[in-house]
Amino acid sequence: MLLRKGCQKMQLGARRSDGGNTGRWGTDGGLRVILGRKENRAEKPGVRISELARSRPTVKDGTGPMKSVKSCVLFTVLTWLLMLTTAGVRAASDGKEENPSFKFSDVEYFYRWSKDDQYEFTPRGQEDLERWSDMMTIRRYRSVTDGDRLAAAANTVLENYKSVGAMVLRTDSVPRTADKPAEHLIVVLFPRKEYIEAAFARFKMVGGTGSSAIYCHRIYGEKAGNSMSAWLKANGPDVEKILMRWEGIPTVLKNVDKSSKR
Repeated sequence: MLLRKGCQKMQLGARRSDGGNTGRWGTDGGLRVILGRKENRAEKPGVRISELARSRPTVKDGTGPMKSVKSCVLFTVLTWLLMLTTAGVRAASDGKEENPSFKFSDVEYFYRWSKDDQYEFTPRGQEDLERWSDMMTIRRYRSVTDGDRLAAAANTVLENYKSVGAMVLRTDSVPRTADKPAEHLIVVLFPRKEYIEAAFARFKMVGGTGSSAIYCHRIYGEKAGNSMSAWLKANGPDVEKILMRWEGIPTVLKNVDKSSKR
C-alpha cells in the first residue's frame, strides 16, 4: 500500500471496508495509504579506475623498461575490456531497452521498476523515474476475486485520489455481461508545484484476479495548466478509448510471472 513518487497512484491491499460494494461510484474507505518517496533502487554497477591504477604491478629486475611497457599495455587492455564488460552489464540492467515489454498507443514501453505486485514501465529515453513524461503501471490485486470486490477497489482508489488533492475529471463503468465482470475507469489530475499529472486508471478482472492498468502523463513547470488543458483536449478521449480496449494486461502479468520464477 504505497504511493510512489512516480505515477501518482494508490495501491490496494486485501481488505474490504463494508463487506461488499454493488459497483456504484461512491465513498468506500477501508484501506491504509502511506505517502512517501519511491523505494531505493539498487546502485548501478560501475568501475572505479583509480582503484585499478593503484594496483598496477611494478617491475624491479634488469629488464624493467621492457617489462614495464608490456605491463602497461597489458593493464590498459585489461582495463578497457573490464570497462566494456561493465558497460554491457549496465546497459542490460538499465531497463533492458533492447527488449520492450509491450506497446501502448503504438509506443514501446520498457520495464523500469517493480515491488510486490506493482510493475512500472516507461518509453525509451524516459529511464529517469524522477522525471518522466509517460508511464504505464500494471498492478495485480490478489485478494480481489470477483466483480463486487473489483468495484469496491475502484471506489477505494477514487476516494484515496481525492484525499491527496486529485481533481476528478471522469469516472465510468462498463456493465458486466454474461461473459465477464464489469470494468471501471477513473480519470484524474494531480496538480503539483513542479508538474501536473493526468492519470487514467482502468480496473479489470484478469484470470479471476483483480488488476489495473494506469497510464500517466506529466507536464512539468509551475505554469503547466494551460499545456495540460490543451493536451487533454487533444489526447484525453483517445487515451481513454485505447486504454479501455487495450488487451495487454494478461500478457504483461504472464511475462512477469515467468521472470519471477527464473
